[in-house]
Amino acid sequence: MKRLLLGLIVITSLQANAQQKSDAKTKTYVDALMKKMTLDEKIGQLNLLTPGGGVATGAVVSKGVEEKISKGQVGGLFGVIGEAKIRQAQELAVNSSRLKIPLLFGSDVIHGYKTTFPIPLGMSCSWDMPMIERSARLAATEATADGLNWAFSPMVDIARDPRWGRIAEGAGEDPYLGSQVAKAMVVGYQNGDLSKDNTLLACVKHFALYGAADGGRDYNTVDMSKVKMYNDYLPPYKAAVDAGVGSIMTSFNTIDNIPATGNKWLLTDLLRKQWGFKGMVVSDYTSVNEMIDHGLGDLQAVSALSLKAGLDMDMVGEGFLTTLKKSLGEGKVTQKEIDDACRRILEAKYKLGLFTDPFRYCNKERAANQVLSEKQKNAAREFATKSFVLLKNNQQALPLKKTGTIALVGPLANNKANMLGTWAVSGNRDLSIPVFDGMKNLGIKEVNILYAKGANISDDTIFAKKVNVFGTRIDIDNRSAQEM
Repeated sequence: MKRLLLGLIVITSLQANAQQKSDAKTKTYVDALMKKMTLDEKIGQLNLLTPGGGVATGAVVSKGVEEKISKGQVGGLFGVIGEAKIRQAQELAVNSSRLKIPLLFGSDVIHGYKTTFPIPLGMSCSWDMPMIERSARLAATEATADGLNWAFSPMVDIARDPRWGRIAEGAGEDPYLGSQVAKAMVVGYQNGDLSKDNTLLACVKHFALYGAADGGRDYNTVDMSKVKMYNDYLPPYKAAVDAGVGSIMTSFNTIDNIPATGNKWLLTDLLRKQWGFKGMVVSDYTSVNEMIDHGLGDLQAVSALSLKAGLDMDMVGEGFLTTLKKSLGEGKVTQKEIDDACRRILEAKYKLGLFTDPFRYCNKERAANQVLSEKQKNAAREFATKSFVLLKNNQQALPLKKTGTIALVGPLANNKANMLGTWAVSGNRDLSIPVFDGMKNLGIKEVNILYAKGANISDDTIFAKKVNVFGTRIDIDNRSAQEM
């Protein structure tokens, strides 16, 4: 027993020494780079944009992206999908900008990349942490083969109000299960070594309490006691931090009447001081700008508030890019606050190996061999099988007999788009196999399979228009329900 304990102590000590050396090397490099940077270039690193053409997650698409990259005014991009497109944007950054600082490339890799796995809520039903970790590992392998290096995942928000529309992206209502899933996903994405070209920088979201919005209304106020907060809602975020997550995304909701993106207690006192988080913090889509509607001032005021609260990177809103220099001149922010934010972004890039090789994630051969590979597809089938939950099997109806007639009734039984599940931004609906087609493809001659749509998912044209903003998910059939 003593030998075992001594061995563990030696291993822990060696790991600590290796980490210290790695941190010192990172600091030395970043220190030297920042001495060369102008104020404008430092602020430029705090700017995360989407150029459009991919799948955006909000209503705003950034303008003049290429010119801004050339001027060193962009730290990262998202919504750019595909190795060739990412290479093109990275070439612009390293060939045209003065200091040739490479870009981060992120995306919502929520349940698989182009190979779509079961939704997170479904995966969590398995209680199989090694499998969930492997799903993140395989998603990272595929996404990095296609040029990405940053995943806006895992989403670890505890949700207990069924009216909240994003429950499907998390692990449900239980803080213990949510914490275990958060840890497994972070380990799967990052694999303990971000310098490897098949690992992704994970980004736990949405910090914090996003799933507890009043009335289940997205973006709404959150008002709860610290006891409930620490016991029920914060554990999954803390588990992700303890697992070494490299980045965190803020939420839209308020906490104690202060929006999370500008909440210093949340981003500095809790996250950095209490939990010891040393990575980078990015806003959600224009969440800095949306603080204006909370009555906290104009864009300059809310941008300064966010930076001082502990936010490092501004997603799409460009308040940092357009106002921080003025705020510095007026004494509303400090040089150290800008430098600290810039440093954390550059450290993430260094750990990903981008300064050594900006194109390490752009490999045509890897993309051709690993994206939508048979290995990925077989894993998706396995994960789906293990995530199914059978509540009842009255009269032993399952498995279905291989004779007779089977009736499939409902709008999802023969629907390609919705087979992908929610928030599968890189998935291709045309590659989906609906239940109806899947059963027919078995080719069992003794079985007659019938299908009827039965009803629309919704008959509300206004609602359908909102849902269909990124492609048709609700197709309203003009026939009556009786006809269908």
